Amino acid sequence: MEREETELDSPPSWSPVGRQRLSACANLSDYAGKKRKQDTNSEAEAAARATEGKDEDDTITSLEAHKDAEEPSNKRVKPVGKGAGISGFMGPVKTPALKRLGQSIQRSISFRTEAQPLPMAPIRTRQKASSFPKRRNSQLWSDTVDSLSQEMSAKEIKRQEVIYELTQGEKQLIEDLNLVKKVYYEPMLKLDIMTESELGQIFGTLDSLIPLHEDFLTRLENLRGAEKTVEEVGPTLLEWFPCLEAYITYCCNQVGAKALLDQKKQDRRVDQFLRLCQESSFSRKLDLWNFLDLPRSRLVKYPLLLREIEKSTPPEHPDHDTLPEALELIQRIVSEVNSKTGEAECQFYRRGLCYTEEGQRLPEIQRSRFLYCHGELKNNKGQKLHVFLFELALVLTRPITQDRDSPVQFQVYRQPLPAAHLLLEDLPDGEGGGGGSFRGAFISGNDKAKNCFRVSSTGRAKAHSHSLQANDSFNKQQWISCLRQAMVQSRDREFQASQSRPTTQMSPDPALYHIAELNLNSDAEMVDA
Repeated sequence: MEREETELDSPPSWSPVGRQRLSACANLSDYAGKKRKQDTNSEAEAAARATEGKDEDDTITSLEAHKDAEEPSNKRVKPVGKGAGISGFMGPVKTPALKRLGQSIQRSISFRTEAQPLPMAPIRTRQKASSFPKRRNSQLWSDTVDSLSQEMSAKEIKRQEVIYELTQGEKQLIEDLNLVKKVYYEPMLKLDIMTESELGQIFGTLDSLIPLHEDFLTRLENLRGAEKTVEEVGPTLLEWFPCLEAYITYCCNQVGAKALLDQKKQDRRVDQFLRLCQESSFSRKLDLWNFLDLPRSRLVKYPLLLREIEKSTPPEHPDHDTLPEALELIQRIVSEVNSKTGEAECQFYRRGLCYTEEGQRLPEIQRSRFLYCHGELKNNKGQKLHVFLFELALVLTRPITQDRDSPVQFQVYRQPLPAAHLLLEDLPDGEGGGGGSFRGAFISGNDKAKNCFRVSSTGRAKAHSHSLQANDSFNKQQWISCLRQAMVQSRDREFQASQSRPTTQMSPDPALYHIAELNLNSDAEMVDA
């Protein structure tokens, strides 16, 4: 008997709340982007309330009451300086040639993406952002240079711009990590919003990453000469990059950390505190998970920066030989982090599977080492399923929860399908796949079924086929791409295993190992799910 699917409680709508409470825990003027004059008495009163151990709800309510009084006006008043009356008659100020060239190069690099979170799974849905995150004021290397003792080529200027971008990125990451520690971790621990154990699981080894990047920033800044140029950066990168192996522990913890954070957000006190932080100016409209994911996004950015530095390094430069070694080193580290993270993610979701029948426990699931992708799809009955494409098996599930304090588990739906025996059929928009496989649920009025595909299995009598619908065409193509990759690699693996067996055994049909093709016909004996 299958367990009934329970709907997760939807989080309440976001509402603006005051941010004065956080000033008792940390000085946020460094992160707000602007200095505000605050009433000393109000600040002391808020600090006293945070430390006296009064009821949390009263604390937050009192802080919300001060928001209107403390929040700066949205209107911008342009100061009028001396000589403003003749400013209209003055011509535009010419930008120095060096600065114009540096600006052009910086625009071509376009590396400022730290604030964009990276998903743990390849399958993503396009979501509307409530507001765009505020970006820091960017500065070019050419902005820091008044004059040069000798002429520099455009290639060398670009090299200096990228190295400066590398340095500034480290500085901004350190600021964000310190912000997370002082504004999120310490206040939640002090106000008993979460236990120390829960915070330790969510934040992981984040605290140990701060001195690591501070050391790298110090090394980079020490490389700058009298003219604010960096001559040789390769040896420094080769020496420091091995420290990034610490990211293996941090990134492997992120899967469980994200699940626990989403679970704790159902607690009103936790949710209210996080909303308070996100509505404050220091957060740049980013939530806590965006900040926790910044180190991982920074890690994958290092190879991009190194390639740009290498392109701008002439053959006669001392870095010409060391930069390729540094690039190979960082790529190997990123690959290892991705591999270990994938294994941790696979184990996490594999432990969360609940089987209704013993026959659903395919050995392919237990042998899988990583996840290709996972996400929400609808079946032909309109039911929302959470589908996991493991390395060796496709598993359809329905999320279930016992209570708010229990982690989300996934009840296995129907029979899992081995990846090596999958058949994939792309269903064109408007076609239900024939045989009434898409009944009513995908067709509303005169609307046609869109973004659908079918998966089934070969070699088994009366095996199930599943007609599935993605959220949009982008999401569908991601699923199809991952499915094809899983099918090909699984069949190649089986073929190689068959070649290593004794010759007395009959080899499987070689046709099974051809690359998966779309628009395959379904087996007539298969029963549609």
